[in-house]
Amino acid sequence: MSCRGWMWSAAALALLGWAGAEGASGGEAHTGPPAFLVQLTLLLIVSAAAAYGSFRLRLLPIIGFLLAGVLVGPGALGLIRDPELIAAASEVGVMLLLFTIGIEFSLERLARIARLIFLGGGLQVGLTVLAAAGALLAFGVGAADAVFTGCLLALSSTAIVMKLLGERGETNARTGQVSLGILIFQDLAVVLMVLLIPMLAGQGGGAAGVLLALAKAGGIIALVLVAARRVVPPLMEVVARTCSTEIFLLAVVALCFGTASLTALAGVSLALGAFLAGLLVSESRYGAQAMGEILPLQILFSAAFFLSVGLQLNLGFVLDNVGLVLGAAGLIALLKVVVTSLSVRLLGENWRTALPVALLTGQVGEFSFVLATTGAALGLSFAGLGERGSGVFIAATVLLMALTPALAALGGPLLGRLPSPAPGGAAPDAPAGEGGGHGLPVADRVVFLGYGAHARLAARALSRAGQPYSVVTRSPDGASELQGRGAPVLIADYTRAGLLRELEIDSARAVVIADDDAEMTERTLSVLRTVAPQVRVITRATSPEGFAGLQALGAQHVLSPHKEIAAGILDLLTPPEVTRAELSRHLAEHPPVTLSATQRAQCDHAAHNAGPVTPEADVCLECVAAGDTWVHLRVCMTCGHVGCCDSSKNRHATRHAQTQGHPVIRSAEPGEDWAYCYEHRWTK
Repeated sequence: MSCRGWMWSAAALALLGWAGAEGASGGEAHTGPPAFLVQLTLLLIVSAAAAYGSFRLRLLPIIGFLLAGVLVGPGALGLIRDPELIAAASEVGVMLLLFTIGIEFSLERLARIARLIFLGGGLQVGLTVLAAAGALLAFGVGAADAVFTGCLLALSSTAIVMKLLGERGETNARTGQVSLGILIFQDLAVVLMVLLIPMLAGQGGGAAGVLLALAKAGGIIALVLVAARRVVPPLMEVVARTCSTEIFLLAVVALCFGTASLTALAGVSLALGAFLAGLLVSESRYGAQAMGEILPLQILFSAAFFLSVGLQLNLGFVLDNVGLVLGAAGLIALLKVVVTSLSVRLLGENWRTALPVALLTGQVGEFSFVLATTGAALGLSFAGLGERGSGVFIAATVLLMALTPALAALGGPLLGRLPSPAPGGAAPDAPAGEGGGHGLPVADRVVFLGYGAHARLAARALSRAGQPYSVVTRSPDGASELQGRGAPVLIADYTRAGLLRELEIDSARAVVIADDDAEMTERTLSVLRTVAPQVRVITRATSPEGFAGLQALGAQHVLSPHKEIAAGILDLLTPPEVTRAELSRHLAEHPPVTLSATQRAQCDHAAHNAGPVTPEADVCLECVAAGDTWVHLRVCMTCGHVGCCDSSKNRHATRHAQTQGHPVIRSAEPGEDWAYCYEHRWTK
């Protein structure tokens, strides 16, 4: 992420702390650093130390954050004493996590797993509540406390499960899809549970109030889904065309927070609202770019969430009640694994899917903390244990969250004892998606990072030579051109290491870094080499210094400014049976254009804008983006811009000349070589 993005993250945390500090101090003047700044600094230091410690010990960062929260919390060292700051940051972390999950799952993909959501999730939640409540009733626990406990245990941690699936590369696998379906239903069930708990305590608005609240929530969700189709895609187009990272980031964060707040007003959880906001973005073509911008924020705030969970654990209480805590944790894990396995099996899945899903979701979720606090305030207790119930529940939950990676790892050895799938059959846990990350085919292809004028010419030449390629670009117009030709393209920031890893860029036949900006080219190459040190890289230098710098960064093939990148790429990548004469013929169809000596002599503007320039496209990109057509094409002799003529509807060539101050154009039509100066009005 850019430096501005990290500054924004820190500023957001600071604002959260400032609000809490103002409320606590009542606005009194004080000397020295503000209280929130000390707590914020401790939070960042502890998060960084926990992440580093986890790396050195080869632990998942989740475990490191949980243990760090326990260590610095009030039950141990007591370094962090502002739970409101941590709670606010952690809630933002859960929202941003669900937002990124929503971006990855479009409405079409969710429609494909609707059965997993409503049948699989419904079975898991319903059977868990019934099993837990029935067992407690058999031991004499009151009905209200029994059902309340069942609701707490029915939920799993979306944050932990999706984080584990992402790190294991199984988000799109069958295990990931079934898990996601169950987790989405659990988030939906939270709405009903929030309304049910007051009724269990003898309060609330009764059945009519529940129905009214559910109707309101359903209306808000329907409104969000309509916006996904009608409002957000054109809005994202407008924002993306500013080519401003700051505006794009602010718009995406505003959409996430705004949608979550809207759904919260209707009684739906903030996290579910954030998930719906991610779906809104996924319906535009800027999902990958939004993911790249929001991911560093999500990582930062998610660290605060896991720390907040650890902060709630009182080590003194655990030591005094160690047998009760361990027993509760064991019984909860056993109950959830058995019930979830049964639920997934009832869906028709085999044990190779059911067991991993059950082990992944065997902990208690973050929203259960919210329900537990609400229930305790109304006089309900976990498992009928009275005042001790809250401490036992928190301790058992933190323990299960910390042990989730180890519990999930049991799936491999246990599955090894099961018979292998039938020969020739598809692996039940095979990824459902096609192509590489974000659906872009990468393996054994030439991949362009950037799509400027040279990349356009090279891509067309590769296409004519029968060589498959894919493009990652930040240009909406370039993407529209490629989509119009049916070429695979992804709009995203290719300087982000996370995106390149998801694309599995190391499987590409070659990577062409074709950004028109020399600084961006060097930055892209530096990041690429950290992700895929062995992949073949082709790029172009604009100066002798740039040539040496790109070679030092690890580019195997650096083309000089005097060699057209299209010809160089074809020389390097086309098979031996494609002769140089054939390549020359392909390139001759769109060569660089110049003005004749006679034309250059007719005015000063022509003399200084004689070329050669490479036409940026063989279409009017602005017309393509708007879905319009044109009559004739003109090429700017200053920069290579291609636009439509004055006989066309939009007159993009003239508009470009007037706004950019580029006076000379040349016909881009085959067989025509006349030129025109807007200031001197001459033709030839």
